[in-house]
Amino acid sequence: MKIKSVFTIIILMIFSSINGQEKKNKLITPPYLQKGDTIAIVAPAGILKNRQATIKKAKNLIESWGLCVVLGDNLFKNGHHFAGSDMERTSDFQKALDNPHIKAIWAARGGYGSVRILDKLNYEKFKKNPKWIIGYSDITAFHNHINNLGVETIHGMMATSLEEKPEEIIETIVSFKKALFGQKIYYNIPSSEFNKKGIVEGQLVGGNLAILSSMLGSESQLNTNEKVLFIEEIGEYKYGIDRMLQSLKRAGYFENVSGLIVGNFSSIKKNSTKWGSSIEQLILDVVPKNIPVLFDFPAGHKADNRALIFGRKVKLSVGSKQASMIFKE
Repeated sequence: MKIKSVFTIIILMIFSSINGQEKKNKLITPPYLQKGDTIAIVAPAGILKNRQATIKKAKNLIESWGLCVVLGDNLFKNGHHFAGSDMERTSDFQKALDNPHIKAIWAARGGYGSVRILDKLNYEKFKKNPKWIIGYSDITAFHNHINNLGVETIHGMMATSLEEKPEEIIETIVSFKKALFGQKIYYNIPSSEFNKKGIVEGQLVGGNLAILSSMLGSESQLNTNEKVLFIEEIGEYKYGIDRMLQSLKRAGYFENVSGLIVGNFSSIKKNSTKWGSSIEQLILDVVPKNIPVLFDFPAGHKADNRALIFGRKVKLSVGSKQASMIFKE
């Protein structure tokens, strides 16, 4: 009896330790939106030249869901490449972070520029009153930084996504709305011939490959240990993609990663000297051989850009004919 009691205590201590670690690793989920809540549309990066009609369309979409919309004061400012100066873009984002009545901050577009304001922001009020940060591409800088602060974010469509053909963004909009309102999200897609089979669970992190690479060595660099990493990219040469992946590899991104999800790699530039392999094989040559890898996931720089909750635990199942990703509650 005595030995059994000691054994039972040890088992309970182990389970308690595991549960405690899981709770520690679990990120905060900002409150899901309800009718009457407010979303702020801001432009932390590229200029919104002649895009007033696009923003109006985005505003109308959000309002059709019973939500309210406020626009950043400097949304349409001209800062040459940027939507206003660093100070103006910081001001809009800071106001949205600090305002307790704003429940989500939606990036109007990406481009480049988020990293220039990332460290100018004060996150103290945000940490006490978390809210959803939404976008993709250059907004990866915010995803990484906010996830490291312990808060989930939404990798999904931006206001300018509504410039795509309506019939091509149906699932994009549906998944975005589900993520905002806290509806169950799961995806089933056909398997690519390049996929590596397997079933894993882990926290989903990642984003645009170039931005992930640019975060290396900063406090916004991700910890990918036992996590599922998502990557996507646009407009790069294959050697550029390889260079960024090799940089992540040297920084330890793939040492203990649980799985890899590869989104859209689009508009790949042609190099005068042929690379000699597909994008898929290029990626497989870099990542560990023993982890599941899912290619052709519909997220990134194409019209079909399904919403992902970064920082949320997912179950990734990659089979020979079909693959699935289920977000855990």
